[in-house]
Amino acid sequence: MKTDLEQLAVFGSVPTFAEKLYVGRPNIGSKERLLKRINSILDTRWLSNNGPLVQEFEQRIADFLGVKHCVTVCNATIGLQIAAKACGLSGEVIIPSFTFIATAHALQWINITPIFCDINFNHTIDPERIEQLITSRTTGIIGVHLWGHTCEVQALSEIAVRHHLKLLFDAAHAFGCSYQGQMIGNFGDAEVFSFHATKFCNSFEGGAITTNCDRLAAKLRLMNNFGFAGYDRVVELGINGKMSEVSAAMGLTSLESLEEFITINQENYQQYQQELADISGIKLFSYDGRQKYNYQYIVLEIDKDITKISRDELQEILWAENIIARRYFYPGCHQMEPYRQVNYVDLIPNTKRLTSRVLVLPTGTSVSSQDITNICQIIRLVISQASEIQKRLHYQKVRQNYAS
Repeated sequence: MKTDLEQLAVFGSVPTFAEKLYVGRPNIGSKERLLKRINSILDTRWLSNNGPLVQEFEQRIADFLGVKHCVTVCNATIGLQIAAKACGLSGEVIIPSFTFIATAHALQWINITPIFCDINFNHTIDPERIEQLITSRTTGIIGVHLWGHTCEVQALSEIAVRHHLKLLFDAAHAFGCSYQGQMIGNFGDAEVFSFHATKFCNSFEGGAITTNCDRLAAKLRLMNNFGFAGYDRVVELGINGKMSEVSAAMGLTSLESLEEFITINQENYQQYQQELADISGIKLFSYDGRQKYNYQYIVLEIDKDITKISRDELQEILWAENIIARRYFYPGCHQMEPYRQVNYVDLIPNTKRLTSRVLVLPTGTSVSSQDITNICQIIRLVISQASEIQKRLHYQKVRQNYAS
């Protein structure tokens, strides 16, 4: 445990962790059950095209969420594109800028213009600002659930109904979570989940679209497989978005350990909460306890006015210790290509503020209680010696610039 500035790796000492500790390091589950499933795939030689494991995975997800239909996909980005096309979206669709770039890119890739909306207190799209952005070209809204916490589903639903808009949800962070007692996956026209390797429940690479609409589900299945309705009859514009059997094998294995993963995430969250509670200027994103959460992310807000050290400086120090903390979702979609030419700065002040403050820390089954203690101790040391650390960092940069 480091208790002195001279022990910090950023100033030349040995890093706390010999190997990099990443945000979103994959959870594996039972290797034995996974390998058994993979062997069955090899034995049957059914590798893709709606195999038995994909069918089982879809049914297990639908049962778990209490939703009528689940269509698995090769990844959530393709899932968003298929859902958007199936819902008939075009023109402009309103989304938050504070999201992973895939939310915007999925739309732009199919010639739909993402219109960026600001966020509210819980880091999700602000319903009160949406109606200001609706134009004659607006066809839909995509709400994004973040950190295992849901956006304001009811308010978004009311806006969509009032303006005759389609409503989708990017639920990449929200598998296993609920809203007003109902599982995420049941809202809007459709919801899209990610089972990417970095998600707490993963299928190596993959995703799923869920809906309670029979007609939409049938269209999603057609579009997910080139539009085929039989061996040689194409009845819909489609693409290859299918999940493979090996991904479904991993997905099923993850589902079997779902409660264990959530329990570990919650225990990690509670430990971070306890060990960071008395550090001024560090705010841990909180959960009110009234819903189901997956506790997938440890999200800090760094208030430089109080800590006297910036989020980026703290990240630099943690990276030197091999703690690969992440600046989600810096700098915001509105500041990335190809969207930068549109000036959103005055329209999304909360997004601008948050992208300079958020830092996400490692959690999951690969992070131990001692790891968390070490991470929190480093943060505590940095905040307690912020002024001196800033001086040293500045001096280091001056020397490096002079040497170069």
